[in-house]
Amino acid sequence: MRYAICFTPPASDPLSHVAANWLGRNVFSGELVEPSAIRGLGIHEIAFHTAVPRRYGFHGALKAPFRLAADISEAQLLRELMRFCGTLAPFRISQLEVARTGDFYSLVPSLPCEQVHYLASAIVQHFDHFRAPLSDADIERSDPGGLSAAQFTNLHRWGCPYVMDEFRFHMPLSGPIDHRDMPRVEQALRSVFEPVLSSPIQVSNVALLMEEGNGGPFRVHSLHPIGKVSARKERVAVPA
Repeated sequence: MRYAICFTPPASDPLSHVAANWLGRNVFSGELVEPSAIRGLGIHEIAFHTAVPRRYGFHGALKAPFRLAADISEAQLLRELMRFCGTLAPFRISQLEVARTGDFYSLVPSLPCEQVHYLASAIVQHFDHFRAPLSDADIERSDPGGLSAAQFTNLHRWGCPYVMDEFRFHMPLSGPIDHRDMPRVEQALRSVFEPVLSSPIQVSNVALLMEEGNGGPFRVHSLHPIGKVSARKERVAVPA
């Protein structure tokens, strides 16, 4: 069983509903979702293109999937994640947009967001001792021969190549897309997601995702609000 520390909007957020319909699975409940008809793409095409991100659910990874160290329990991870989130301050990503990332499509910040980069780096460092060391098989699956020197160093130091200066926040929407299909897929993605991307994205929680079994789909185990408890109470208080 593996865990991942991520950002995902609350279950009630319109973006979460749209993403679940597109990917075909709700990352909170783990339930499959009947896809909606989209002009220009058949249901079977959508199912094929979303097979990879469907397993992980709608999320932006802050700390890539990891197994717990032998001397660490789930309860310890939860307690520390709750305490750690209380030391942070909520922030906003000004806007997300559909973008091509290599052969994939994702939602990415339309402008650089130093706060989400800082959050990911802080989580990777703070929770590094919670993860078990990578096995030889884990390292081989990371394709070390295709990594840059910095990414190779990150893999062995932090258990993931794409951290620190190599980190790019993204919320995957597809698996690899054939170049001939990219224009149709991109047009469909924009038609589906742009109506719910006009407002800033509030980053006010961190999600702990859990893998079901060994190699199964991921779902949200728990959401951990960002900010001190007293500050959160003030934000939701109703004036007399």
